[in-house]
Amino acid sequence: MKKRVISAIVMLAIAFTCVFLSEATRVLFFAAAGILCAFELSHNYEKLNVYCGAWVMYTYVAAQALLTLFHAGAIAYIACMAGSIYLALFDGIIRHRVSGDGAVYTIMGLAYPSFLFGLLMMISVSPNWLDVLVLACFATWVCDSFALFGGKRFGRRHVAPDVSPNKTVEGCVCGFLSSLVTGVIIYFIPGLCTGIPLWLCVLTCAVASTMGQIGDLAESLIKRMIGVKDFSNLIPGHGGMFDRADSLLFSIPTAYICLFIFGFTTLSR
Repeated sequence: MKKRVISAIVMLAIAFTCVFLSEATRVLFFAAAGILCAFELSHNYEKLNVYCGAWVMYTYVAAQALLTLFHAGAIAYIACMAGSIYLALFDGIIRHRVSGDGAVYTIMGLAYPSFLFGLLMMISVSPNWLDVLVLACFATWVCDSFALFGGKRFGRRHVAPDVSPNKTVEGCVCGFLSSLVTGVIIYFIPGLCTGIPLWLCVLTCAVASTMGQIGDLAESLIKRMIGVKDFSNLIPGHGGMFDRADSLLFSIPTAYICLFIFGFTTLSR
């Protein structure tokens, strides 16, 4: 437990420093996290004896970081994604002369987590990036904590026993309800989410935390397919970077979409 707490403090200190220092450090932080996750995923794919073009995922994340730093237009982002898919097909099928499985796994890695980290980089330079991160991160963290405790205390029915044996319906309900309360608390904290109505804070936290739980299940499914408990031991007591980012990769874009739909953020600066 001591190791886990110390790791969490160090990890949060690095994250907060990078996020609040400048726009460039925010983008580079998400880019570095994306490359680490891509490395962990591709390294574990080797256990399935399937080729995965990790360099394609690295290239995509790096290119997205550059496009974000220079505030490129939508066409550039689309071209980057299309080019990466082409590279995945070329690398897996033609260059390495393997079956289509290699290209498929590379494209899967581009979609999750690489593409989602690309979205995080774009969100980090949007006008309301802080509102998005506050709502998504706190809703996700509180939901995860209450889902864990609620599952241990009241858990009876499993959500997906073959994917995540410890995740229960009762725990998910506790986590969801806690996210509603989180939205209310955030609304009444001075200086946070200024101008965003109470109902939207609550709605955003609820939807973001729900998608965060889905993200957790998605990563659990991949780990079950590979046959590992954690993607790596990079963070003592917590597993790998991918193990820590799974929920946020879904909840942060979801929070952004909620605010965008109701006109409280935009696609660019």
